[in-house]
Order: sequence, then C-alpha cells, then structure tokens
Amino acid sequence: MQHTEESVIEGAGLQITASAQDYLAELLEKQGVEGIGVRVFITQPGTPYAETCLAYCRPGEEEPTDLRLPLEKFVLLIEAHSEPFLEDAVVDFNADRMGGQLTIKAPNAKMPKVNASSPLEDQINYVLYSEINPGLASHGGEIRLIEITGESVAVLQFGGGCQGCAAVDLTLKEGVERTLLERVPDLRGIRDVTDHSDTTNAFY
Repeated sequence: MQHTEESVIEGAGLQITASAQDYLAELLEKQGVEGIGVRVFITQPGTPYAETCLAYCRPGEEEPTDLRLPLEKFVLLIEAHSEPFLEDAVVDFNADRMGGQLTIKAPNAKMPKVNASSPLEDQINYVLYSEINPGLASHGGEIRLIEITGESVAVLQFGGGCQGCAAVDLTLKEGVERTLLERVPDLRGIRDVTDHSDTTNAFY
C-alpha cells in the first residue's frame, strides 16, 4: 500500500492518485479475470458533450492504437483519439463513511485541440463549436456533427431553433457549408441528416 500521491503517468498528461489506483485495483480483482485492465476514453472529445469514461478492459478488448501504461497493480489503456484531451486530467478516490467516490476531472476534455493533421471529425467540430454555433445560439439553434461518410461528406443535424426552420436550406448551403469548406480543406461537402432515407433515419 505504499504509494505516493504523485502517480503521474508520463507521456499522457493524466494523473491517477494512489487512492484511485488502489480502489481500481480492488474493483478489478473482484472481476476475477486474468489480465483485466482499465481503459480511459472520452466520448465526443473537444465538444460541449464530452464525457470522460473509465471502463473494464478484458484481454482482447483493447484497440491496437491504445496507449498502454503498466501501473503497479494493473494496466491502464488510453484511447489514442482521447489522449490529447486528457492533458491535466486527474483520477482520484475520496473515501468517506458511505464507502467513497471515484472522481475524474478532465479540464481539457471539451476544449478542441486541432491542427491541419487532426482527424477530420475534430477539425469539423472545432469550426462548429468555435465559429458556427456561437452565432446560432442567439436564435436557440445548434448544429451537431452526426457522422462523416466515406466520401468525406459531413452529415450534420440541426437542433433547437434551426430544426424545421424554413431558412435551414439557405443557412446550410450559404453559411455553414461555405465556412466549413473554407476552414477544413479535406472536407468535400455537407448534408443535413434529414436528407437521409427513412431507413437511415430510423437509426437515430
């Protein structure tokens, strides 16, 4: 049980305190699976919807691109796409009379960290959340990236005041598309999610 509180993981910018490591190790031991580890990832990183998650990772469930960091009691895996957004993140465990609580603080999870070599998804989200959505917010509107097709076309969803608005087509073609194509050179075009067939819409 001799740990220091400065259990900083080199190269990942992520810190796991001694109490968090001990707590996670106990949880893993209860799973009864040889070689099970913990995987850290962020859903929708670089957007206001970012959520930092910890999950059990059994042997074979890891991704080939995961950053593998062996700790004293278990292996920590970090999703490659999430790693830049985990800078200055801290995983801690605070014991109390009810047992305690594991906390994850990731101050940069919602902050876009992009450049010309970043994934297309990150570049598009950066433009949406830094340039386009702030202008739509005054009308209660918002645009979200749903997916990127194999032809590098961004499928967008209009929400709030933009949804069902008669001016959506005009806004889409003349404003949003022009801005995105100017800022993201590798993007080939955009499409509103409502352009999809009924079969595709059923997925959402």
